Amino acid sequence: MDVLVALGTNAAYFYSVYIIVKALTSDTFEGQDLFETSSMLVSFILLGKYLEVVAKGKTSDALSKLTELAPETAVLLTLEKDGSVISEVEISTQLLQRNDFIKIVPGEKVPVDGVVIKGQSHVNESMITGEARPIAKKPGDKVIGGTVNDNGFIIVKATHVGSETALSQIVQLVEAAQLARAPVQRLADKISRFFVPTVVVAAFLTWLGWFIPGQLHLYPQQWIPKAMDSFELALQFGISVLVVACPCALGLATPTAVMVATGKGASLGVLIKGGNALEKAHKIKTIIFDKTGTLTKGKPSVVQTKTFSKIPLLELCDLTASAEANSEHPLSKAIVEYTKKLREQYGSPSDHMMDSKDFEVHPGAGVSANVEGKLVLVGNKRLMQEFEAPMSSEVEEYMSEMEDLARTCVLVAIDRVICGALAVSDPLKPEAGRVISHLSSMGITSIMVTGDNWATAKSIAKQVGISTVFAEIDPVGKAEKIKDLQTQGLAVAMVGDGVNDSPALAAADVGMAIGAGTDVAIEAADIVLMKSSLVDVITAIDLSRKTLAKIRLNYVWALGYNVLGMPIAAGVLFPFTGIRLPPWLAGACMAASSVSVVCSSLLLQLYKKPLHVEEAPMTAGPGDGGSNLV
Repeated sequence: MDVLVALGTNAAYFYSVYIIVKALTSDTFEGQDLFETSSMLVSFILLGKYLEVVAKGKTSDALSKLTELAPETAVLLTLEKDGSVISEVEISTQLLQRNDFIKIVPGEKVPVDGVVIKGQSHVNESMITGEARPIAKKPGDKVIGGTVNDNGFIIVKATHVGSETALSQIVQLVEAAQLARAPVQRLADKISRFFVPTVVVAAFLTWLGWFIPGQLHLYPQQWIPKAMDSFELALQFGISVLVVACPCALGLATPTAVMVATGKGASLGVLIKGGNALEKAHKIKTIIFDKTGTLTKGKPSVVQTKTFSKIPLLELCDLTASAEANSEHPLSKAIVEYTKKLREQYGSPSDHMMDSKDFEVHPGAGVSANVEGKLVLVGNKRLMQEFEAPMSSEVEEYMSEMEDLARTCVLVAIDRVICGALAVSDPLKPEAGRVISHLSSMGITSIMVTGDNWATAKSIAKQVGISTVFAEIDPVGKAEKIKDLQTQGLAVAMVGDGVNDSPALAAADVGMAIGAGTDVAIEAADIVLMKSSLVDVITAIDLSRKTLAKIRLNYVWALGYNVLGMPIAAGVLFPFTGIRLPPWLAGACMAASSVSVVCSSLLLQLYKKPLHVEEAPMTAGPGDGGSNLV
């Protein structure tokens, strides 16, 4: 596109210099220069370049955010053969070697990959695996560098350090995926490949078409304006062709539409990182969804309750929460939180707790406590069997039903009699089903890929209407799944929220990060859904399609002026009507073309979301809890 700009501006400038020199040497000092034509052309070109640069946005620093997950220091232990500690010293994580022993206290990050050799705890691995609930760890279990130790003291033996850790491999994957991105070939460049040579040839033929007949006196001499000769008249026609065909509007067609679309997207809660993401999103035919925090809310909560005796629900929950109050288990926190909300609903003080004594944790089974003289058991089937609490067929049936729905069933027994149960789950986002259905109507296939277990994954997929599921997949596997689909010629989008999703977000044609997710996921993504609503996945793709349609319309506007203006600039009407398009007027037509393109792009401000979903919160009671779709 710069060829016509260079030819048009230079021809107009040097023609003007020639006219001034000629006027200085003539008796009348008359002449018509075209300096304003050059400045106008350069101004519009620079405006187009400026808008394009602004549209590119800021570069990503996802890799530095990833490396920050690992702690800077670790506590190195020296152990006797019997396992007793001789000494401990705080050293840099980078100095750790394989087979070193590391002490990790509650709240600290695990520095490297390793195996637990002493102690028990729950480790939050959501940033690596996508599992919503912290995972119980005991001697012999593996831990991953960068994860957070929740509530217990553990000693870990390092197995993978430095570049061998899972976190380092994720960093390398993100880096490789980002470097592999190829810039999108703009439609304007494709058009200009044929358009520019055609215009240059047309301008030269125009000059010849007027210069040769002028020299041979084939047209009347009165056609030549005062203070000009046939050479100058022919040259003005040639320059007018170059100027009117200057593709300033062609250069503005994409960046103006991108600027308006990204601005409109931001106002709707969809942050689009530049034109490449917009151009790619309209081609999407397959979307891969993460489960935890993407299709689900990412926070365990009580979704259903059931009583097996005449005890009131509030009293049952009060006893349960009082027994669980001293536990750090995530399910305990969900039960306590649910009880507080239930108390608020009944108008009771939400922070009131009954006196609890003899609190005891039964690893892998639950807890027991004496609450106001009553033995309260809260846990699974194994805990009930330990305390010989009889299991009725009604309880067995309810537990089986909850397992089929991939919910964790927490049984509550008072004085060894099972009085109720609470179903804890990571609830679906209320809009998930509608979004998957709408994507299907748009011709887009939805797939779920998660690090969670198969039972939960299949249940969630069934509820939202996704037929293809891949479960127990690590971050490397997620990126590999995307590459497999891309080798089949599919344009793939990835929607995720955690660090574990960042390699997949970077590897996908378009990565979409949930706004409530981690900074790393947001940095690695092409599009950020600021409101954390899945509805905005549809908005992003639909806005992309509308923008690409607008860009094509802009090309019609841009080229339409050129196609109509070039014959007039070449002097087709001059012999019959005396109408001539001087270069300054040709420049004005070129400017009008640019204004038309900008106005066309501004119409994108009228864009509206194709799908609206509103949440109507509802507290979980004896039946299913959750939210309604309006």
